[in-house]
Amino acid sequence: MPDPVAKAPKKVPKKVPNDHTKYLILGCGSTGYNIAEELIKETDDIVLVDYDEKRVEDLRDQKYEAFVRDQHDPNLFEDLPVPGVIFVMSNDKEANLAVVRTARKVHPKSHIIVRTIDPISVDTFRDAGADLVIYPQEVVAKAAVHHTRKLISSRMARRLYDFLSEAEGTLGIVAHTNPDPDAISSAMALAAIAAAASEGRLESRILYDGTIGHQENRAFVNLLEIEMEHFSPESLKACNYIALLDSHAPGVNNGLEKKSRVNIIIDHHPTGEAPVAGADFIDNRGGIGATASILTQYLQELDIPVDKKLATALLYGIRADTRDFRRNITPQDLNYAAFLLPLTDTALLDQITSPSMAQETLDILGSAIRNRKISSGYLFSNVGYIRNRDALPQAADLLISLEGVNTVIVYGIGDENIYLSARNRDVRLHIGNVISEAFGDFADAGGHATMAAASIPLTYFGLVKEKEQLLSLIIEPLLNKFTSLVGLDNGDEDET
Repeated sequence: MPDPVAKAPKKVPKKVPNDHTKYLILGCGSTGYNIAEELIKETDDIVLVDYDEKRVEDLRDQKYEAFVRDQHDPNLFEDLPVPGVIFVMSNDKEANLAVVRTARKVHPKSHIIVRTIDPISVDTFRDAGADLVIYPQEVVAKAAVHHTRKLISSRMARRLYDFLSEAEGTLGIVAHTNPDPDAISSAMALAAIAAAASEGRLESRILYDGTIGHQENRAFVNLLEIEMEHFSPESLKACNYIALLDSHAPGVNNGLEKKSRVNIIIDHHPTGEAPVAGADFIDNRGGIGATASILTQYLQELDIPVDKKLATALLYGIRADTRDFRRNITPQDLNYAAFLLPLTDTALLDQITSPSMAQETLDILGSAIRNRKISSGYLFSNVGYIRNRDALPQAADLLISLEGVNTVIVYGIGDENIYLSARNRDVRLHIGNVISEAFGDFADAGGHATMAAASIPLTYFGLVKEKEQLLSLIIEPLLNKFTSLVGLDNGDEDET
């Protein structure tokens, strides 16, 4: 704390034995003083206490109400006002511990925040009655990391904006195969950013392959009147730029050729692969819950208006990919959802989340339940031939809720691929990594710790008519590899 240049008239502290104060700060070195300087911005209802008479005199000169006290004195709080919050901020561990113990006895209803000089004393202070223990080095480290992430995110948003501001023509925004609300809403947001950055010189087309089979996803697209189109070689050629969303590389869960030139890649799925060569902009944040969260952050950073339709889509995208904020959720996802919530159409959200269920989806759910096999907490279910692959994750979500089940794999066969959906709640297992290792040599496979998927091309077997026999023939050795990786004895079947 700097010494005052000129002495102002001293402020005589009041005797307030029965009075109350909002904040009481004990120990007014650099940490305590800076807390006071921050609190004074909102209120002057602050009392400072220190053992150093000269320091207290300086504080009074700065118009603070300050008292001289020995922190080891059991009568420390005598003649001091009753505090709402007590900050104990000296650099003397034993003195701070004594204050916390005394404060908890004298002021049992006050909130106590104490500074520790080493992380191993945290439990000692908590046992003594502290509500919050602060280790300054840790606080600084967390603040530095937080601000670094915010700085990087802000610069990423600006880089994307600058790239789009110089573009003109057509931007093809490619969502992953069988796009979900996260991918679709992210595409809508990127189109809005492109329109703002290019001032209308860049037209956006949302392209996808596969189908939109999940009943909620169909309701989402229909109710929000989202314009999307199946891409073809002709539609791709018509695009001057290609953006890939919710997928980390061409040909990975999307219909692009693996050597396709892409300009923009934005994804949230963890990957250990090298960045795609030649891309102008890549933002892959494996630690965040949804790609829609990343796009929401861009909109915030760039101060681009978010209309009701876009806000509703993005919020639903975040909700859907985090399973209503219960899966792979981060504080950032919650912050972006809070930003979007007041901008959304809640009635429309209710309609999207309450659609009618297709007969085929119900049949697949029934097959998954009927054909389940459980072994040591692992559940496997063969649903046979399917037209709607989006029913597989619905079946997996349903089965993972069964008592005694920690990991679920539901699989079926379509005209061109074998599809697999996995769910996991065993904290010892990263299902995405295991699925990638078990099926990655033959399939597009991977995912998160709690959810994963694989798509195994049938190639030469695509014309075989007996699909269900073909499924059993192909899937069995692959599942054996999976059970071997997780250390599961195939002979221990608990239930069918």
